[in-house]
Parts: sequence; structure tokens; C-alpha cells
Amino acid sequence: MTRVLGIDPGSRVTGYGILDWTGKPVLVAAGCIRTETDDFPERLRRIFEGISRIVEEFRPEEMAVEQVFMHKNADSALKLGQARGAAICAGVAHGLPVHEYAARQVKLALVGKGSADKAQVQHMVCFLLGQAGPLALDASDALGVAFCHLHHRQTLSRMSRMVRR
Repeated sequence: MTRVLGIDPGSRVTGYGILDWTGKPVLVAAGCIRTETDDFPERLRRIFEGISRIVEEFRPEEMAVEQVFMHKNADSALKLGQARGAAICAGVAHGLPVHEYAARQVKLALVGKGSADKAQVQHMVCFLLGQAGPLALDASDALGVAFCHLHHRQTLSRMSRMVRR
């Protein structure tokens, strides 16, 4: 069994999702870390501590994080990058290997279209997990990152077996 923590970083809301892979995906937990303050350094601390608590509680083996895409607003991109850094540092501080995926890569792996919107990702995540009701968008995005990582791992594993033959 492999347990993966997916992260959709944000400076105000960071989504997380944990999947177990036992030959099929199993939802372990999903939710959002809401920083709820205007003090930016405090938001980063809350992201770091929130991810740390999640890692300590659920003990994932690997972490997958969505990469920052280029914003039109440089300030927003910097803040997103710092929030992402706080999440990555929490994972690394707990000894997790961290894997990074572009948003287009996640959408392509899940929906088959790199330009899919959040609602399409949410729908596919719910479908793949057999969820009746929708998950929060940030949580479903994080689960999408975890799915992308699991898909990537499986592909590499298959290729490795083929090369050894």
C-alpha cells in the first residue's frame, strides 16, 4: 500500500488530500487549511503547522505538490510560491519525499485535457473515488495532485518492469 498526500497550495486556502493505493484509490482524508488572517508570515506558519499536523496524524509516505503557474500579478505569484514553500518544508521536515506536478499535468492525468477547469477536476475526483457529494474545490484539486502522482508512479513502475525484461 502507498499513501500519498496531495497539496494544492494557496496563501489563504491550502487544499490537502490523502489517498491510499491498494490496487485502487481509497480516500483517507481531504480538506482545507484556512489561514484566516491578513498577516502573511502568520499565514505561512499556519500552513506549515497545518501540513505538519496532517502528516503526523495520517503518516503519508510521499507528498505531491502542485507547481506554481505564472500569474499575471507578480505579487500573487510570489505569495503562492511562499505558501507552497511552507507546505513543502513541512513535508520535508517530516522526511517525506516531495514530488511536483504542473497544473496542466494534473488536469491531463485526471480529465484527459490539460485545460480542464476546477469543476471538471472535482467531478472526476468524485467519480474515481465513488463520492456521492462534491468535495471542496481546493480539496479536490489536492486529491487530483495525489492521483496524478499515483498515476506517474504506476507508469514508471510498469516501464521499469518492461526494461528489465
